[in-house]
Amino acid sequence: MRVVLADDERMVRTALRVIIDAEPDLTVVGEATTGAEAVSVARELCPDVVLMDVRMPEIDGIRATERILATLSAPPRIVVVTTFENDSYVYEALRAGASGFLLKRAAAGELIQAVRLVARSESLLFPAAVRALAAEHGRREAAACPPWAARLTARESAVLRLMATGLTNAEIAAHLGVGPATVKTHVAAVLAKTATRDRTQAVIAAYESGFVSPA
Repeated sequence: MRVVLADDERMVRTALRVIIDAEPDLTVVGEATTGAEAVSVARELCPDVVLMDVRMPEIDGIRATERILATLSAPPRIVVVTTFENDSYVYEALRAGASGFLLKRAAAGELIQAVRLVARSESLLFPAAVRALAAEHGRREAAACPPWAARLTARESAVLRLMATGLTNAEIAAHLGVGPATVKTHVAAVLAKTATRDRTQAVIAAYESGFVSPA
Protein backbone atom coordinates (compact mmCIF):
# COMPACT_ATOMS: atom_id res chain seq x y z
CA MET A 1 0.00 0.00 0.00
CA ARG A 2 1.58 3.26 -1.20
CA VAL A 3 1.39 6.32 1.07
CA VAL A 4 2.26 10.00 0.55
CA LEU A 5 2.91 12.29 3.52
CA ALA A 6 1.92 15.97 3.24
CA ASP A 7 2.98 18.11 6.20
CA ASP A 8 5.07 21.26 6.46
CA GLU A 9 6.82 20.02 9.62
CA ARG A 10 9.82 17.82 8.90
CA MET A 11 9.72 16.11 12.30
CA VAL A 12 6.10 15.08 11.75
CA ARG A 13 6.88 13.62 8.33
CA THR A 14 9.90 11.75 9.72
CA ALA A 15 7.89 10.24 12.57
CA LEU A 16 5.10 9.17 10.21
CA ARG A 17 7.57 7.63 7.77
CA VAL A 18 9.26 5.56 10.49
CA ILE A 19 5.91 4.21 11.69
CA ILE A 20 4.54 3.43 8.24
CA ASP A 21 7.70 1.95 6.71
CA ALA A 22 7.97 -0.47 9.65
CA GLU A 23 4.85 -2.26 8.36
CA PRO A 24 5.40 -4.98 5.74
CA ASP A 25 2.33 -3.99 3.70
CA LEU A 26 2.86 -0.21 3.78
CA THR A 27 5.47 2.06 2.26
CA VAL A 28 5.96 5.82 2.02
CA VAL A 29 6.57 6.68 -1.63
CA GLY A 30 6.70 10.47 -1.37
CA GLU A 31 6.51 13.58 0.78
CA ALA A 32 5.18 17.12 0.35
CA THR A 33 5.74 20.26 2.41
CA THR A 34 2.94 22.43 0.97
CA GLY A 35 -0.58 21.88 -0.25
CA ALA A 36 0.41 22.65 -3.84
CA GLU A 37 3.29 20.19 -3.64
CA ALA A 38 0.92 17.56 -2.24
CA VAL A 39 -1.21 17.86 -5.36
CA SER A 40 1.83 17.52 -7.64
CA VAL A 41 3.26 14.54 -5.74
CA ALA A 42 -0.11 12.76 -5.71
CA ARG A 43 -0.49 13.27 -9.46
CA GLU A 44 3.02 11.96 -10.12
CA LEU A 45 3.08 8.97 -7.78
CA CYS A 46 -0.60 7.86 -7.70
CA PRO A 47 -0.53 6.64 -4.08
CA ASP A 48 -3.26 4.63 -2.38
CA VAL A 49 -3.47 6.95 0.63
CA VAL A 50 -2.40 10.54 1.34
CA LEU A 51 -1.92 11.73 4.92
CA MET A 52 -2.74 15.42 4.57
CA ASP A 53 -2.02 18.13 7.14
CA VAL A 54 -5.07 20.38 7.20
CA ARG A 55 -3.06 23.62 7.63
CA MET A 56 -0.21 24.09 5.15
CA PRO A 57 1.46 26.90 3.17
CA GLU A 58 0.35 28.00 -0.33
CA ILE A 59 -2.94 26.11 -0.28
CA ASP A 60 -4.40 24.34 2.73
CA GLY A 61 -5.32 20.68 3.04
CA ILE A 62 -8.93 21.36 2.06
CA ARG A 63 -8.07 22.90 -1.31
CA ALA A 64 -5.35 20.30 -1.89
CA THR A 65 -7.87 17.53 -1.24
CA GLU A 66 -10.33 19.06 -3.72
CA ARG A 67 -7.67 19.36 -6.41
CA ILE A 68 -6.36 15.82 -5.98
CA LEU A 69 -9.84 14.31 -6.16
CA ALA A 70 -10.81 16.47 -9.13
CA THR A 71 -7.75 15.79 -11.28
CA LEU A 72 -6.88 12.11 -10.76
CA SER A 73 -8.90 9.47 -12.56
CA ALA A 74 -8.24 7.00 -9.73
CA PRO A 75 -7.66 9.32 -6.76
CA PRO A 76 -6.20 8.13 -3.46
CA ARG A 77 -8.00 8.02 -0.16
CA ILE A 78 -7.12 11.12 1.81
CA VAL A 79 -6.80 11.20 5.59
CA VAL A 80 -6.61 14.65 7.13
CA VAL A 81 -4.08 14.97 9.95
CA THR A 82 -5.04 17.55 12.55
CA THR A 83 -4.35 18.75 16.07
CA PHE A 84 -7.96 19.37 17.09
CA GLU A 85 -10.74 16.98 16.11
CA ASN A 86 -13.47 19.63 16.39
CA ASP A 87 -11.70 22.03 14.05
CA SER A 88 -14.07 23.41 11.40
CA TYR A 89 -11.22 22.84 8.91
CA VAL A 90 -11.55 19.10 9.51
CA TYR A 91 -15.24 19.10 8.68
CA GLU A 92 -14.64 21.17 5.55
CA ALA A 93 -11.96 18.68 4.50
CA LEU A 94 -14.43 15.81 4.95
CA ARG A 95 -16.98 17.73 2.88
CA ALA A 96 -14.29 18.29 0.25
CA GLY A 97 -13.77 14.55 -0.09
CA ALA A 98 -11.38 13.38 2.61
CA SER A 99 -12.15 9.84 3.76
CA GLY A 100 -11.40 10.53 7.41
CA PHE A 101 -9.15 12.33 9.82
CA LEU A 102 -6.43 11.45 12.28
CA LEU A 103 -5.20 13.34 15.33
CA LYS A 104 -1.50 14.18 15.41
CA ARG A 105 -1.30 12.75 18.92
CA ALA A 106 -2.61 9.37 17.75
CA ALA A 107 -0.60 6.31 18.73
CA ALA A 108 1.33 4.38 16.10
CA GLY A 109 -1.21 1.57 16.12
CA GLU A 110 -4.07 4.01 15.49
CA LEU A 111 -2.19 5.51 12.57
CA ILE A 112 -1.60 2.16 10.90
CA GLN A 113 -5.19 1.07 11.51
CA ALA A 114 -6.45 4.34 10.01
CA VAL A 115 -4.42 3.94 6.82
CA ARG A 116 -5.59 0.37 6.31
CA LEU A 117 -9.20 1.19 7.17
CA VAL A 118 -9.61 4.04 4.71
CA ALA A 119 -7.84 2.06 2.00
CA ARG A 120 -10.44 -0.71 2.41
CA SER A 121 -13.24 1.85 2.89
CA GLU A 122 -15.27 -0.58 4.97
CA SER A 123 -16.02 1.71 7.91
CA LEU A 124 -15.74 5.28 9.20
CA LEU A 125 -12.75 6.61 11.08
CA PHE A 126 -13.94 7.80 14.50
CA PRO A 127 -17.69 7.72 13.73
CA ALA A 128 -18.61 9.46 17.00
CA ALA A 129 -16.29 12.35 16.15
CA VAL A 130 -17.71 12.60 12.62
CA ARG A 131 -21.20 12.74 14.13
CA ALA A 132 -20.10 15.50 16.53
CA LEU A 133 -18.54 17.49 13.68
CA ALA A 134 -21.75 17.17 11.67
CA ALA A 135 -23.79 18.41 14.62
CA GLU A 136 -21.52 21.42 15.16
CA HIS A 137 -20.51 22.42 11.65
CA GLY A 138 -22.99 20.74 9.31
CA ARG A 139 -25.23 22.91 7.18
CA ARG A 140 -28.69 21.44 6.87
CA GLU A 141 -30.71 21.77 3.69
CA ALA A 142 -34.13 23.37 3.87
CA ALA A 143 -35.88 20.39 2.34
CA ALA A 144 -37.34 17.91 4.78
CA CYS A 145 -35.97 15.05 2.71
CA PRO A 146 -33.08 15.08 0.21
CA PRO A 147 -33.98 14.23 -3.41
CA TRP A 148 -31.84 11.11 -3.41
CA ALA A 149 -33.68 9.63 -0.41
CA ALA A 150 -36.67 8.69 -2.56
CA ARG A 151 -34.38 6.64 -4.80
CA LEU A 152 -33.11 4.47 -1.95
CA THR A 153 -34.81 1.19 -1.26
CA ALA A 154 -35.86 0.43 2.30
CA ARG A 155 -32.86 -1.87 2.71
CA GLU A 156 -30.46 0.73 1.27
CA SER A 157 -31.85 3.33 3.67
CA ALA A 158 -31.24 0.95 6.56
CA VAL A 159 -27.70 0.30 5.36
CA LEU A 160 -26.95 4.04 5.14
CA ARG A 161 -28.20 4.62 8.69
CA LEU A 162 -26.04 1.76 9.95
CA MET A 163 -23.06 3.11 8.00
CA ALA A 164 -23.54 6.40 9.84
CA THR A 165 -23.05 4.61 13.16
CA GLY A 166 -19.64 3.41 11.99
CA LEU A 167 -20.47 -0.27 11.49
CA THR A 168 -18.33 -2.29 9.09
CA ASN A 169 -19.83 -4.28 6.24
CA ALA A 170 -19.54 -7.47 8.29
CA GLU A 171 -21.27 -5.85 11.26
CA ILE A 172 -24.07 -4.49 9.05
CA ALA A 173 -24.49 -7.95 7.53
CA ALA A 174 -24.84 -9.51 10.99
CA HIS A 175 -27.31 -6.82 12.07
CA LEU A 176 -29.51 -7.31 9.00
CA GLY A 177 -29.12 -11.06 8.75
CA VAL A 178 -27.66 -11.01 5.24
CA GLY A 179 -24.31 -11.87 3.70
CA PRO A 180 -21.36 -9.42 3.49
CA ALA A 181 -21.51 -9.53 -0.30
CA THR A 182 -25.12 -8.35 -0.18
CA VAL A 183 -24.15 -5.45 2.07
CA LYS A 184 -21.32 -4.52 -0.29
CA THR A 185 -23.85 -4.36 -3.12
CA HIS A 186 -26.16 -2.16 -1.05
CA VAL A 187 -23.28 0.16 -0.10
CA ALA A 188 -22.35 0.54 -3.77
CA ALA A 189 -25.97 1.41 -4.57
CA VAL A 190 -26.06 3.99 -1.76
CA LEU A 191 -22.89 5.66 -3.06
CA ALA A 192 -24.29 5.77 -6.60
CA LYS A 193 -27.67 7.19 -5.57
CA THR A 194 -26.22 9.79 -3.21
CA ALA A 195 -23.54 10.69 -5.81
CA THR A 196 -20.74 10.25 -3.27
CA ARG A 197 -17.32 8.65 -3.75
CA ASP A 198 -17.04 6.72 -0.49
CA ARG A 199 -18.96 5.91 2.68
CA THR A 200 -17.60 8.92 4.58
CA GLN A 201 -19.04 11.25 1.94
CA ALA A 202 -22.34 9.37 1.96
CA VAL A 203 -22.60 9.72 5.74
CA ILE A 204 -21.75 13.43 5.59
CA ALA A 205 -24.50 13.87 2.98
CA ALA A 206 -26.93 11.96 5.19
CA TYR A 207 -26.14 14.14 8.20
CA GLU A 208 -26.23 17.45 6.32
CA SER A 209 -29.53 16.70 4.61
CA GLY A 210 -31.21 15.61 7.83
CA PHE A 211 -31.69 12.05 6.55
CA VAL A 212 -29.72 10.95 9.62
CA SER A 213 -29.65 12.99 12.81
CA PRO A 214 -26.21 13.55 14.38
CA ALA A 215 -27.84 14.01 17.78
